[in-house]
Amino acid sequence: MNNAAETRTVVIERFMPHPAEKVWRALTQQPLIEEWLMKNDFEPVKGRHFSLHTQPQPGWDGRIDCEVLAAEPHRLLTYTWNASVPGVSDDLRTVVTFTLDPTDGGVNLRMEQSGFRPSEERAYQGAQYGWQHFFGKLETTLGKIA
Repeated sequence: MNNAAETRTVVIERFMPHPAEKVWRALTQQPLIEEWLMKNDFEPVKGRHFSLHTQPQPGWDGRIDCEVLAAEPHRLLTYTWNASVPGVSDDLRTVVTFTLDPTDGGVNLRMEQSGFRPSEERAYQGAQYGWQHFFGKLETTLGKIA
């Protein structure tokens, strides 16, 4: 059984000195997502199935299957994150949630990836590192777009 008490969550919070509309575009437009996260066929529509594509590894094609669970412009974006990566997780099924909280001068952006099971320690540690890296790239991407 997979209940919240048995799982862990990666949380990243950063202030982005950009308007919520600009941050939302970076989170939801395919070419911008590719700049900071991965290649994708994303559309911010609830129920939309999409894939993220990263560098293939031995035994894994680099594909992450996802589904949009919520998309509230400039406020909230939630999607599933499903991957089977040999040696990391045979069946990683987590949920990624971005929450945008507009403030004077920018947005407080919070990302949570929840649902890491105890057996997925390596995936959990990888996500902690990976999201820090992705957020750095997101900040660079935001600095380049109008």
